Amino acid sequence: MTTPPPRRFVNVDQARAKFGASIDCLSQLLFAGDPLADDLVEAFVKLPPGAGQRLLEQAITQGIDSVQDPPPELVALFRELDHVPAWVDKDALERGGELLFRSGWFGGISLATSLLYGYASPCGNKPLVFSGRLDKDTPRRLIETSRFVQATCKPNGLSRFGDGFAITAKVRVMHAHVRRMLLTSGRWSTEDWGLPANQHDMGGTALLFSVIVIDTLTNFGFDFEPEEIHLYMQLWRYSGYLMGVHSEVLPTSQREAKRLAQMIAATEEGADDDSRRLSRAMFASGQNPPRATEEEKRRAERVVRVGQGLIRGALGEHLADQLDVPKHNFRHLFPVVRAVVTRAERLARRAPAFARARLRTRAIASGAAYWDMLIRAAREPISFVPPDRLLGVAAEIASPKTRRGGTLASAVGPR
Repeated sequence: MTTPPPRRFVNVDQARAKFGASIDCLSQLLFAGDPLADDLVEAFVKLPPGAGQRLLEQAITQGIDSVQDPPPELVALFRELDHVPAWVDKDALERGGELLFRSGWFGGISLATSLLYGYASPCGNKPLVFSGRLDKDTPRRLIETSRFVQATCKPNGLSRFGDGFAITAKVRVMHAHVRRMLLTSGRWSTEDWGLPANQHDMGGTALLFSVIVIDTLTNFGFDFEPEEIHLYMQLWRYSGYLMGVHSEVLPTSQREAKRLAQMIAATEEGADDDSRRLSRAMFASGQNPPRATEEEKRRAERVVRVGQGLIRGALGEHLADQLDVPKHNFRHLFPVVRAVVTRAERLARRAPAFARARLRTRAIASGAAYWDMLIRAAREPISFVPPDRLLGVAAEIASPKTRRGGTLASAVGPR
């Protein structure tokens, strides 16, 4: 017998008619956390301040066997993290990130677009809002996300001692830390939202970095080979495994990922006031970089306006309006840019094999350099340390009369 889903899970009968009993499984994942990471955080709170984080850091950088008398909960977590499933594709770890890197600057725009799809989830965004990590600590949060994506996509970034592996392990524990803070705060409504950072939402977040990025770049005109898509999806599948995402919401292919996105959207409300707050905070962060000169601020504002125009085209007018993406003349750039990228991709396809290989290698190197530059621009150290208190206040869940359809499926549906 299943537990009745939280109030956020809407249109159940219609979704069940379309997707079958899978919808009921999805609803139960709203109440599922990450037991291994949750148990570890409970063990850490009993230790002196900072001791748990130091143990985690040592286990990540030197291996669990280097930790003297480790807590059993730390051993249990690393038993899973150190296990490499048989389905992990070595080629995906080495080359999966090439899809993102070869898209260059568009990879950054696509990541921003994907994050906005995530913000449009009115209940999935609540942990971000309560923690204050986005609207009150925006630059740090965004650069951490960019660094996470870059480290994951670098060749062998998810290998045992790669930067992507280390960051993923830290973020997993951070999620559990925030989950505990919210559940003990007296401000979280499980009846409305399910658990904070639950498996349903973790699965949805994994889609943002994988299939939503692919579809956004495709919408910009990129023409990816089936192998590129496969390796990229497998890379993020392993990332999801390391993050503690349940196998039931860890797609094995682009097709499965699109179906999952459509299932989530079918049972989700439209963007709310918190969605718009997060969207505005993201753009404001880019326009006002900390400690920037006046010239740097003017340049940043121009870049943000160009980005807004492209993002508006990628999101579509309806969702862009819901998220308060500014509507200005730069929106007319999108069809022009799409036409240019499409033509460049077609010309590359027609080139001789040796020329295509050379162009691809240069594009990947140029894209990797762009991401390196993006990370170097960070004004503060990137630490992935959990917040020590809750700063935000979330909006009320929408009443049934004001509910509108979900938005994630629009990223993977027909244009």
